[in-house]
Amino acid sequence: MFEQVIGQQEVQERLLQMEEEQRLPHALMLCGPMGCGKMAIAMAFAKHLLSRNSNAEAMLAKWEHPDLHFTYPTIKLPSMSTDHKPVSDDFAHEWHELVMAGPYFTMNEWLEMMGGENQQAIITAGESDALIRKLSLKSSQGGYKVSLIWLPERMNIECANKILKLLEEPPQQTIFLLVCEEPERLLETIRSRVQRIDVKRIADEDIQQALISKRGLSEENAQRVARMANGSWLKALEMLSVDSENEFFLDMFQTLMRLAYQRKVKDLKAWSERMASIGREKQKRFLDYFLRLIRENFMFNFHEPELCYMSQREEDFAKNFARFINEANVIPISELANRAIRDIGQNANAKIVFFDFTLQMIVLLITK
Repeated sequence: MFEQVIGQQEVQERLLQMEEEQRLPHALMLCGPMGCGKMAIAMAFAKHLLSRNSNAEAMLAKWEHPDLHFTYPTIKLPSMSTDHKPVSDDFAHEWHELVMAGPYFTMNEWLEMMGGENQQAIITAGESDALIRKLSLKSSQGGYKVSLIWLPERMNIECANKILKLLEEPPQQTIFLLVCEEPERLLETIRSRVQRIDVKRIADEDIQQALISKRGLSEENAQRVARMANGSWLKALEMLSVDSENEFFLDMFQTLMRLAYQRKVKDLKAWSERMASIGREKQKRFLDYFLRLIRENFMFNFHEPELCYMSQREEDFAKNFARFINEANVIPISELANRAIRDIGQNANAKIVFFDFTLQMIVLLITK
């Protein structure tokens, strides 16, 4: 059941032991950083709970078991009526396509599947009403009913209050599995009704072995990718992608540094306009990437390979560039990037934010 889970043996064994000893609570919440595999664990455990006969196994292989109910954030499409509250069933086809591709995915991938990259996905009150109706029915297979809620912290307050009532008075033979990245955003009353299990980052050794066995990487390349992935299988997969966003980000980082060093203001203005055109979420991801490379280039100067986490291309650039990131400017540069992240998040004019960013980089790069 857990063959698609990377590492996390301790959590798997804990869940199976709870069930075997009949100590399984009606509501479990798996918490952990993105890419640690909490959704993969929840899906595998749901499959384990529901696989009581051969018919169930066939249905679960396609994630179409009638007693498994997925709940996930959705968006409002232009085609929907003004009074319609989007529910998971509105996007059942897209969700099925997503989970059939594997249990490791991001919110950005899900937004793209739904066709709303620039929207905020939430779980509406309409979803809680639909879930109450589904869970009021008897189990079709005579065993558990499983409600798997992905990112419950995205429930609006009306939905959260209705889900709370469900958790307080759970339907018979129903197990709730909540998969959460930001538990502090959930109502305290909901957190008190679930048993929390913290899922840690995946061990580098487990990522390395998975890269070798599942992706055919050499031991050396798998070790480099595993260290850079920082415990996230999603990050490891992202770095394997030929058209990875990181390749674009590295190109933009290199261009920015070269133009800033050469003080080519006109070209920096063009760079700013290009950055302004890529969308706010991608802009914030670039700035996060920028912060990582600043840190790695600073650490590169200490000539301690075990402290650096860079791809081969990033390292090749660092050989000549790292000396420009020093004790005098590493903190001001990081603060500059963090301010830009804040400004972009507050819907500031991206052209102005990034042009100001580039002009300040000219000054900071020559700081000794």
